[in-house]
Amino acid sequence: MTAATTQPLGTGRRPGRFRRPARSINTPLTPATRWALRLTSVLVIVVAWEIYGRAINPVLLSSPSAISRAFVDMIGDGTLSQALAESLVVLGAGSLIGIAIGLVVGLAAGRNRVFATLIEVPLNALYATPSVALIPIIVVWFGFGPTAKTVVVILFVLFPVLINTMRGVQEVDRELVEVARSFCSGERRMWFDLIIPSALPYMVTGLRLAIGRALIGVIVAEFFTAFAGLGHLIVTNANSFRTDRTFVPILVIAVLGVLLTALLEFAERRVVRWSAKD
Repeated sequence: MTAATTQPLGTGRRPGRFRRPARSINTPLTPATRWALRLTSVLVIVVAWEIYGRAINPVLLSSPSAISRAFVDMIGDGTLSQALAESLVVLGAGSLIGIAIGLVVGLAAGRNRVFATLIEVPLNALYATPSVALIPIIVVWFGFGPTAKTVVVILFVLFPVLINTMRGVQEVDRELVEVARSFCSGERRMWFDLIIPSALPYMVTGLRLAIGRALIGVIVAEFFTAFAGLGHLIVTNANSFRTDRTFVPILVIAVLGVLLTALLEFAERRVVRWSAKD
């Protein structure tokens, strides 16, 4: 007598057939797929904007085609190039100084508890105070020139870099530190072989936040001075109800932010090699 082959009830499968495993939503995407999705989202936004922009008063909202023509005109008369150059100088100088101060102070505070406690109250007070509220005082101290705008950018950039760097150093595995000490590792070698590599992801996160805040700081500072830069173009064109020319520096800022973020992500993949990304 042969045993009858039985099939579990409720499975709904035929013997000998296997169901293909479902594709997870977290499955890594190929570079071509990622770029296709990004371009699709941008294309959808541009098409919807064009349709809606043509249907309403151009004073309220300009269409991408009108903004493109204004962009060509502003490149031709040199206003956009000059404003962009002036903003980039302030952005670069303020960002470099703010990042340098944030990294140095953050590393020192993360490693030294006495120093971290010493700066805790002033740091929390300044971080809780909106940086915009300090701009009128900065203008009074430093005038309406590039120095005042650079100081504003430093304030906007400083805190995300400092706080994330300090947190990254504090989160270094204490057991690894003890192991390094047990092998008589010097302080300099411990910094370069353990502390900085462990804190690097936190530092990169601070830099990502600093990019957006630096752009905000430049534009806000130029709103208050309103003599030069992309912020000056936004204010002057908005006051004259030239909406198409107002959107040009706004979109330039957005593109600049995307490019700087992409550059930082590229640098992160090169430096933080153990941080796996899709």
